[in-house]
Amino acid sequence: MIREKVKNLWRLCFDDTEEYIDLYFHSRYNNDVNIAIQSGEEVIAALQMIPYPMTYEGKEINTAYISGACTHPDYRSRGVMHELLSQAFIRMLQNDITVSTLIPAEPWLFDYYARHGFAPVFQYRKLVYTASETPLPKGGPILKATHEYKKEIYEYLNRKLKERPNYIQHTQKDFQFVLSDLRLSQGNIYTLNKEGNIVALAIAYPTDNGSLYIGEIVSDTPETNSMLLQRLCEKKHIPSIEVYMPPVADADNIPAGMARIINAKTMLKLYAVSHPELEITLYITDEQVSANNGYYYLHNGKCMSSAKRLPGSHLALTIGELTEKVFASLNPYMSLMLNN
Repeated sequence: MIREKVKNLWRLCFDDTEEYIDLYFHSRYNNDVNIAIQSGEEVIAALQMIPYPMTYEGKEINTAYISGACTHPDYRSRGVMHELLSQAFIRMLQNDITVSTLIPAEPWLFDYYARHGFAPVFQYRKLVYTASETPLPKGGPILKATHEYKKEIYEYLNRKLKERPNYIQHTQKDFQFVLSDLRLSQGNIYTLNKEGNIVALAIAYPTDNGSLYIGEIVSDTPETNSMLLQRLCEKKHIPSIEVYMPPVADADNIPAGMARIINAKTMLKLYAVSHPELEITLYITDEQVSANNGYYYLHNGKCMSSAKRLPGSHLALTIGELTEKVFASLNPYMSLMLNN
């Protein structure tokens, strides 16, 4: 059975607990999202393409997050993963995926995936919230903790995430996986509640030093954001909390995830709509998805494509350079919880 073969390869390649592996293959894995290369009866490389919606300039596109990419140690440095990624990109194109995303597990993998058309477009900020020495007065919004699914919690989180213009969204199925992982990690979702309504929410994981880090936080206002963190510090008797936040321009942002355009025509149509003032001809080359090769003319918010050279000068870009260009200055965000 292919599932068990991929699961055994995962055990060989990754240092995960058996509880997490069981959770992943129960909740996230299925044969439809898996792609593998075999040598005889043995699976020697595999990855999963997890579907996620993404807002790009306020419009929703289909993305596929590459998870669990691994090669059997005996077959590494033979081009097996290159072939697997090529097959995955074609499968994504057939499934109407616009962009592929991933979070490299090691720093050196940024260069590896760049050679396959990925660009490091996702960043995050790491902030440290220091609790005030003056406790909040009793009464007011109430802090609650849970790691169980509740409809009102998901609806609040989903609504706040959709307010971000360029963001990988959490589906309901993914949210349930996050909750299961929270239980394994002994983390919690904390909500700040006022008159029965959620006004702020944080997904918190324990650290080795007895503190917490926040993998995701959303709130109605900056004030309710600070109040949630302050109440959490008071509840846990800790002086500060590390918070992972979306990036902002001209800040000390940290590279986190990468993206690769799978369907250049679809992506450039969206880009043209967002930049109606732009008039340019692009010549795109893609070594792994030949359907993207060709000329693209952007003008008055529209995009025209042609396999033959268009009149006039053009800007030549690889698919990786194009990916970097269309995401430049947008500060798109991918929650690090996707790395689970």
